[in-house]
Amino acid sequence: MRTRTVRWAKIGYSRDGKKNKLQVNYGLMTTRQGCPISVSVYEGNTADTHTLMPQVAKLEESFGLERIVLVGDRGLISHKAIGELKDIEGMAWITALKSGQIRGLVEAGALQLGFFDQRNLFEFSGPKYPDERLIACRNPELAKLRSHKRQALLEATRLELDKIRDRVARGALEGAATIGVKLGRVLDKYKVGKHFELTITDTAVKYQILEPQVAAEAALDGIYVIRTGLPKKQMSAPDAVRSYKALAQVERAFRSLKTVDLKIRPIHHRLESRVRAHIFLCMLAYYVEWHLIEAWRPLLFADEDQAAKARRDPVAPAKRSAPALEKVHTHSTDDGTSSHSLRTLVAELATLVRNTCRTPGVTDHPATFDLLTTPTPLQRRAFELTDQIIV
Repeated sequence: MRTRTVRWAKIGYSRDGKKNKLQVNYGLMTTRQGCPISVSVYEGNTADTHTLMPQVAKLEESFGLERIVLVGDRGLISHKAIGELKDIEGMAWITALKSGQIRGLVEAGALQLGFFDQRNLFEFSGPKYPDERLIACRNPELAKLRSHKRQALLEATRLELDKIRDRVARGALEGAATIGVKLGRVLDKYKVGKHFELTITDTAVKYQILEPQVAAEAALDGIYVIRTGLPKKQMSAPDAVRSYKALAQVERAFRSLKTVDLKIRPIHHRLESRVRAHIFLCMLAYYVEWHLIEAWRPLLFADEDQAAKARRDPVAPAKRSAPALEKVHTHSTDDGTSSHSLRTLVAELATLVRNTCRTPGVTDHPATFDLLTTPTPLQRRAFELTDQIIV
């Protein structure tokens, strides 16, 4: 019997740093709430931008949707893809600008940072984005986080450069080419090489941090710009920001598929149909998990007040409600029932068993009957909640 290798298994860009390994790419599509509705498989070296239009076709043909709002990150919904989406009737999109594009708007005067003195969100327009809405947001907490991370990376890079400089000064490392290779590895390691200016000779190394460049980048810390073609009458600026931030639900689904619960890798199949089936079954498993989490929110540490997401500040960091924080603090619900994670709740349900019983000593035609263990109050409540699931 002859078997075929998976034709999509290619060596491509690995987001997890697993270099020189055959891989396949898969794209997950979810609702705004994060419920998975479709999964597609692509060759391992397929770029994200090449997967968008096939998904648009799937939404139109397989789901029969006439009006669609696609929400995707900057790597998926590119400037080129937006040009194609504009030509499709009933198609709208929400994405965000890249840091270089934001810097260009600031330098051109279209985005005035002074507006953030009075608010954390405002809408504006840019000459490079005709017939589009641009919504600028600034998150102070995110700004602090990025500033701290940048300083940490700069300091780590500086310490590594000092070590190489000392080796060169002692004569333990010579030759401009050899020294340059060592320095290049350090700059690639921490990804802040653009902020350093190096001078290399066969016997010496000098460097300096480009402080004006660092300051210019720091001025944009915590700032992001949402880009959409939706008119205001269809969606307000705050709702557009909320829709973009809902991508966190898709990221959560990917994490669950890849590492947390389902662990889609490694794939021990070679036939194309089996690889497709493996990934599809993983998506169905997450579909079940998603509905269970939604049904069991009263028993889990999860926040039950989902409607609050539509009322809170769309730019400010998300905060859990007071009842959710109380559940985390006390490890119990309002009625005194213990709160659980999904994993511990499933473990509690696993204690339910079915025993097959028979009369001791009877050998001829022994009669048997099944006896189920009595559910605990927690288990009964969990089953009652699952009965309310509407799929």
